[in-house]
Amino acid sequence: MIPDGSLLSADGLYKSYGSNAALTGAEFSIHPGEIVAVMGPSGSGKSTLLHCLAGIVAADRGTITYAGRDLSAMNDAQRSALRRSEFGFVFQFGQLVPELTCVENVALPLRLNGVKRKAAEATALRWMTRLEVDDIGSQRPGEVSGGQGQRVAVARALVTSPRVVFADEPTGALDSLNGELVMRLLTEAARAASTAVVLVTHETRVAAYSDREIVVRDGKSRDMERAI
Repeated sequence: MIPDGSLLSADGLYKSYGSNAALTGAEFSIHPGEIVAVMGPSGSGKSTLLHCLAGIVAADRGTITYAGRDLSAMNDAQRSALRRSEFGFVFQFGQLVPELTCVENVALPLRLNGVKRKAAEATALRWMTRLEVDDIGSQRPGEVSGGQGQRVAVARALVTSPRVVFADEPTGALDSLNGELVMRLLTEAARAASTAVVLVTHETRVAAYSDREIVVRDGKSRDMERAI
């Protein structure tokens, strides 16, 4: 049963890839401004759950509701618009555009939404300052460290002031020191903006930054707070 007041929720999700069942009745909920860690071993279905919640892939069965709207009822264009404006994304390896400078990478979601370049880059620089990477704005991703690049990716995820950020193993490619810095800055910035964060991780030190943990195993989910 999904709690009332959820910003994003899923009920009875099933998803298979051929004969491989990735999700088998998973549930999920997150409230505005909440940080929820989705944990589980490799292959448990946690990344598939994130991709379904974000509208990147369609579940075979079940319902996903975002701000009172049924994601499965939206067409591709509507889901794409949602991902550009109300959702932000941080991936394990950043996935920055190598041909663009760091400030251009952060400004990219705004540019795709029609914001003029000067205004987009001014907003991008403000977010880069908050993430402590404003000094590398003119450099390209290949010219900065992994930790700096991941903080640029976090700034890009937050630049549109999304209501939900999906972070899939955001520290997986970093050493522990840079991982802690990325998580501290990500969670501080998200909480200040009242942005909800869906945090997929297998590391307990990363999950410790969350308000609540959901464990996915064999395609099923278990809310650890409600299980206590």
